[in-house]
This record gives sequence, C-alpha cells and structure tokens, in this order.
Amino acid sequence: MAFVFILGVCLAYIVSLINRLIRWQEEGNHQLKESAEAAESANRAKSQFLSQMSHEIRTPMNAIIGLQHIALRDETISQRTRTDLEKIGASARHLLSLINDILDMSRIESGRMTLKEEPFSFREFVDQINVIINGQCEEKGLRYEYHQIGPVDESFTGDSLKLKQVLINILGNSVKFTETPGIVSFSVEQTESNDDTCALRFTMKDTGIGMDKEFIPKLFQAFSQEDATTTNRYGGSGLGMAISKSIIEMMGGEIGVESEKGVGSTFTVRVSLQRAAMEVKTVSAQEDETEEEFSIAGRHLLIAEDQPLNAEILIDLLEMEEVTTEWAENGQLAVERFAEHEPGHFDGILMDMRMPVMDGLTATREIRKLDRPDAKTIPIIALTANAFDEDVKQCLQAGMNAHLSKPIHIELLKETLGRLISPQPPKS
Repeated sequence: MAFVFILGVCLAYIVSLINRLIRWQEEGNHQLKESAEAAESANRAKSQFLSQMSHEIRTPMNAIIGLQHIALRDETISQRTRTDLEKIGASARHLLSLINDILDMSRIESGRMTLKEEPFSFREFVDQINVIINGQCEEKGLRYEYHQIGPVDESFTGDSLKLKQVLINILGNSVKFTETPGIVSFSVEQTESNDDTCALRFTMKDTGIGMDKEFIPKLFQAFSQEDATTTNRYGGSGLGMAISKSIIEMMGGEIGVESEKGVGSTFTVRVSLQRAAMEVKTVSAQEDETEEEFSIAGRHLLIAEDQPLNAEILIDLLEMEEVTTEWAENGQLAVERFAEHEPGHFDGILMDMRMPVMDGLTATREIRKLDRPDAKTIPIIALTANAFDEDVKQCLQAGMNAHLSKPIHIELLKETLGRLISPQPPKS
C-alpha cells in the first residue's frame, strides 16, 4: 500500500510538473509572438517614417535641382554665377546620394530589398560604368583603365542596376581616395561557365591612400570610417561599403579587399549570373544617334502635381524642350481634364503619387477604366518623390508605364517620353 501511495504521489507530481512546463511554454510562445509582432510593427513604422521623410526631403530637393538646371540654361549669367550654380547642383546631388544610401540601408535591415531578374546586355552594362568613372577620373586628372580578360558572354539575367551600383560605388571611392597623378583600373573576367550560369570576377584597383590592415575587417560595417580626418576631407555616409557587401551577398557572391597604407587598394567582387535565354540587343552607335535625334518638341502633356512650385519647375523645363502642358492640382482633376478632352489631345501624362482628393495610383486606374480609345494606351509616367521599390511596383500595377523619382532628371525624362510616346509627327 505504501508503494502504491508513493507511486501515486510521484505520478501526481510528474503530471503537475508537466502541466507547469506546458504553461511556461505557452507563456513563452505568447511572449515570443508578442515580441515578434512588436518588432514587425516597429519595422513597419520605421519603413513608413523613412518613406515619408524620403518624400518630404525629395520634394524641396526637386525644386533646388530643377531651378538650378533652369538657371544654368540662361546664357546671360556671369561665369561666377554659373560656377556658384554648378556648386549648388553638386551639393544637392551629394545630399541626394546620402538620402539614397540611408534608404538602401533601411531596406536591407528590414529585409525589404529585392533583386530583379531581368536580361541585360553586358557590353552596355560595362560601357555605362566606364563612361561615369572615366568622367570622374578626367575631372580629377587621374588615369582610368578598363581591361576585359578573355571572352565574356554578351547577355546575362540578373539585377544589373544593383550590381552596377556596387561597382560604381567601389570605383567612385577609388577616384575619391586617389590623388593626382594616380591610376584607377577596372577589369572583368569570366572565370567559369556552364549551360546555365557564368561566374564573373570584377577587380577594382587604385593607387590611392590605402588602408591599415587593422581597419579592413571593419570596412564593411555600417558608418565605418578609418579616422575623423578622412571623413572631414573626403565626406561620405560610411554606408556605401556595407550596402555593397549586402547586395553582393544577396546575389550569392562575395566581395574582398587587399590594401596597403600609402600604396593603394584592390577590391574583388565575384558573382554568378544566369545566362540570358536570348541575346539582348545592344544599341549601336547609329541607333543611338537616331534616338537622340527624336524630339519631343510639339508634344502636349497633362501634369498631375499638387505642389505649385514643382509644377512650375516641370512646366518650365518642358517648355525649354518645346513641350506644351496642362496642369491638374490633384488626381481627380487629372481624370476630369483627361476625360473632357477629345482622344489624342494629350500625348502623355506625368503623374505624382501623393496628392490630395485623389492620389496618383487611383487616378491612373480611373483613367485606364474610361471607355475611350486612348484610355488604355496613353503613356502615364509616375514622376514622384516616392522612391521605394514597392512604390515602383504599385505604380506599374496601377497601370503606369514607367516610374521616375524626384528630383527630376530632365534627360532621363526626355528619354522616357521619347521611348513611350509613339514617334508619329507631332501635332501642329
């Protein structure tokens, strides 16, 4: 009997212990769930805040860069004024690059940065990098060298924009940290290939100030700078290399560096890219010339923009290109203005995203639903301070043909309009 009693007590204790463990587990799971929900909520709030701040900063930046561009077109200004305006533009673009770095870092930390899988011409990809970096080197009096080691496929599939961002960031740093007379070199080699993928190695080398070996492990940490004097002298956010490393790792690649103080640095980026299903057509020099000859002069555009100053700047910029415009202060007015004119009255629509009464996404959907022949075909271009990847996706899903972020880059706007507007003779 005593044994049965002891056994019963033990069993009761074990059952009690199990129940207590289950309760502890449930409480722990509940706390973990609450913590996860709180973290997700904090991430959403942070992303929303950064998106809002990006929009608020880009809006006045659009005015600064737009007005600077307009002022530089005035041939009567003095050389001193022209120099001052060019410095204003350079400072504004530098501030914009810092904003972009902060947004990129936020997207990476929140897991919201995505990679595109689009075919691209490798020759055009490299040419664009060479044009940018060679121009920077010429301005500073440096020698720029590009080498292709062996054959490289003509076309690949991947996120060429993000990869280009990484390579330009590294080469741009080489230019920044190399004094005259110095050399910046860029080479590419296709190291391996099979039926589906190719391994590429990009090497960026300079004869710049170099780094202490003790600092190299910290180079890819956010906000890292070797010393305060370097920061003051060369500027920068300290985010570029951290962003570059994250992008390359997202691509399944790796990035490395060798450097010696006072001698220079060598960066190596290795990535594998999918072979394109078909060769991407490379634009020839003759075709380039033909595209440049196409003019948007004589076209008539509808502008949907709630900020009067931004609308005024855009109207002035387009007027310089002999383009006429009509302005709608919100999305609802844009829909009404489009609907009340006969088909073909407008050649295209420039649509802001954030507007009172009706936003740009809703306005685009409403225009696309109209029962008239040009409602489905008229080019609608987002011209907005909303610059996140999801903003681009929302614009395209709403029925827009392209997304351009503010500040306005007039040459890019002209190229986009020229590409999307049917090249028929402009209306008289």
